[in-house]
Amino acid sequence: MTDALKRHWPEYLMEAACLGLFMISAFTFGTILEHPVSLLHQAIPSSLLRRFLMGVAMGSTAILIIYSPWGKQSGAHINPSTTLTFFRLGKVAKWDAVFYIVAQFGGAVTGALLASAVLAPSVSHPSVNYVITMPGSDGIAAGFIAQVAISFILMSVILHVSNNTRLHKLTGLCAGALVAAYITLEAPISGMSMNPARTFASAVPAQYWTSLWLYFTAPLIGMLAAAEAY
Repeated sequence: MTDALKRHWPEYLMEAACLGLFMISAFTFGTILEHPVSLLHQAIPSSLLRRFLMGVAMGSTAILIIYSPWGKQSGAHINPSTTLTFFRLGKVAKWDAVFYIVAQFGGAVTGALLASAVLAPSVSHPSVNYVITMPGSDGIAAGFIAQVAISFILMSVILHVSNNTRLHKLTGLCAGALVAAYITLEAPISGMSMNPARTFASAVPAQYWTSLWLYFTAPLIGMLAAAEAY
């Protein structure tokens, strides 16, 4: 444990910072696109188009993080489910996985609380509601299945592309494109998280704990299944 901390503490902090920045981006663009007094919200009455723009914003954020110097050094997991899947594949040591996950949750919550303070009271408006993730009108079962499916596809793409000598440099672009597509098309079903830390971080300021278990289990099941299939 202490050896892992001594050798890799910078990477742990980078994971925390990257996920914190991801949450700040989510809160910022969520407020700009969904708060009723926002000029952009008023100019775009279509919820589908607003989700598309949110998808582009968050997909681009993910891409920038993945290809940033910090992202390259830490591996830009920015997701406990991803870290646990890489641990299952033998790509991450046990204590590195533990500290990565702690850092991811800590960074995500810090980013969410910082964004909440800066964007208050707009981010607490019901139309934004701290960009929480929750199952849609089709219910928890549909949300669970959808989370498993999109997580399975994402991890499958990451594993196949990253391990292809000709395509590995495109891994971040593929991941960002899927994030954008999922937010646009899948978000009404499950809230499009695939990330326990991201969901938990929004839940903290919102004090919204309903169905939290779904986002702690379904993404991990989907990603581990993709690892086994790979």
